[in-house]
Amino acid sequence: MKNQIDALKKGDEILILAPAKAIDVDCVLFAKTLLEKEGYRVSISKNCTNRHHYFSGTEAERLLDFQEAIDNPSIKAVLCARGGYGCVQIVDKIQWASFLRHPKWIIGFSDITVLHQRIQNLELPSIHGTMPLNFSYNSDETFKTLFSSLKKEPYQITSKHNANNKPGKASGKLIGGNLSILYSLLGTNDQVSFEGALLFIEDVDEQLYSIDRMFYALSKAGVLDQISGLIVGGMTGLKDTKPPIGMSFEEIIISHFQYKKTPVCFGFPAGHLDDNRALVFGEEINFHVDATGGSVAFYSKEII
Repeated sequence: MKNQIDALKKGDEILILAPAKAIDVDCVLFAKTLLEKEGYRVSISKNCTNRHHYFSGTEAERLLDFQEAIDNPSIKAVLCARGGYGCVQIVDKIQWASFLRHPKWIIGFSDITVLHQRIQNLELPSIHGTMPLNFSYNSDETFKTLFSSLKKEPYQITSKHNANNKPGKASGKLIGGNLSILYSLLGTNDQVSFEGALLFIEDVDEQLYSIDRMFYALSKAGVLDQISGLIVGGMTGLKDTKPPIGMSFEEIIISHFQYKKTPVCFGFPAGHLDDNRALVFGEEINFHVDATGGSVAFYSKEII
């Protein structure tokens, strides 16, 4: 990995911007107040609360906000206000040179997976974490893990036992994000290397058959043979057909690992959930799955 990102300190500046869908100003102000109570200086990008049809601004406005954020050395972390759709429109237009010279935290999930993928290919870490859209109803653990990840303090995340889990141990670089976005980037300039990686996935409002289709695509692309472990977060609001497909999403996913030794964990507390705990992508971590559930540890010195 290239230049590491410095741990965030009290008094450091966090910028909130909206690279995709429009967001209500109240959500942004709520997040600003919460972050300021933690001792950070918080600013809001020029176009963050604008509205251009579905989006927070035109492509040019959203690009400008993001470019200024990564170019400004006083800003130590960029918090994306929400997902939706739109990051793919600007990712290839961003000039990443200053980010490579002076990397900083980029935080978000869902559509922000597009940016996480680019950052992974730049060999830098980023944080899959909650966003201002969700701050008002997130759990205490959501924020504890978010602040620990920003400050690079050791922390662990565990999930409960799930009958569909595949026990095992693995270590590797944590990558991933929203399954639909990962699927959409297969074969593009933003597909990451899956070799030896721990893959985290989550999704929302998808058809069950779409989950199967996306896993067939991952399988046919060789991804499922390359990863060292699979961590399945929130699969929220999934829909079935009439007649039903006849399998749960867990059964669909685990069917693609029938002849593999890859450890798989379901029900991990991250994704489109109230309890959306922060994951540090790009970090080398340990992953354990046993009879009690799954666990990962960040900023731990012990690697399997």
